[in-house]
Formats: sequence, structure tokens, C-alpha cells
Amino acid sequence: MPPKTSKPSPAKPSGKAAPGAGRSTPTVSKKASKKEATAATTTARFWLTYPPQRIKAPVIWKLGHEFRLVTSIRQASVTDVVGIVCLEIEGAASEIAAGVQWLKKQGVRVEPVELSAVES
Repeated sequence: MPPKTSKPSPAKPSGKAAPGAGRSTPTVSKKASKKEATAATTTARFWLTYPPQRIKAPVIWKLGHEFRLVTSIRQASVTDVVGIVCLEIEGAASEIAAGVQWLKKQGVRVEPVELSAVES
């Protein structure tokens, strides 16, 4: 006599919808928003000089999160006494200006980088 085999029972619905089911997400054209963002974007370089009490503070990280800016450290020298950073900032001119003012309020000295004829 062959052994009895049972068919697997069909899966019962749990009553929970799959994540995201039933929700519609608006479609946004990435090309259009990207063009708009780059149309008003500018880049500027600054020398930042930190006083001793601000050296360990995440000032550049906060700058990138408080404002719509992309930051890139181009050069840096940090000691226990002073921190000097060449920072490239990309974003809208108004955001860059607001970010520079914020840096100054944090106690950081900000000076624009003067490019040489070779770099420009």
C-alpha cells in the first residue's frame, strides 16, 4: 500500500497588505528637476579658519545639512591650535551666501579663494 501524501494547503491571506500596496506615488520627471537644479547652481571656494574651540565640531557636516549645499574639502590642515580648510561649496548663490554667514556666526573665519591664472 503506497504511503498517503497530502497536498499543501493554499496560503491563507493574513489580512495585511503588502508594503506600499494601494498607495499611488506621483511620478516626477528626474530630467526636468535636474535641469532646474543645475541651472541656478554655482560653485565657490573658501578658506575656513577654525578657532581652537570649534576644531572638533562638525561644522562642515552641519553646513551641508542646514543649507541646500554640497561641500567638498579640497585641502586641510588641522592642529590642536587651529584648523585651516579649503572648502568648495556648490549650490544656489543665495544658499552659499547664507551658508557663509552661518559659518561666520559659528566663529569660523571665511575668506574667498583667489585662483591663479593656471587654475582658472
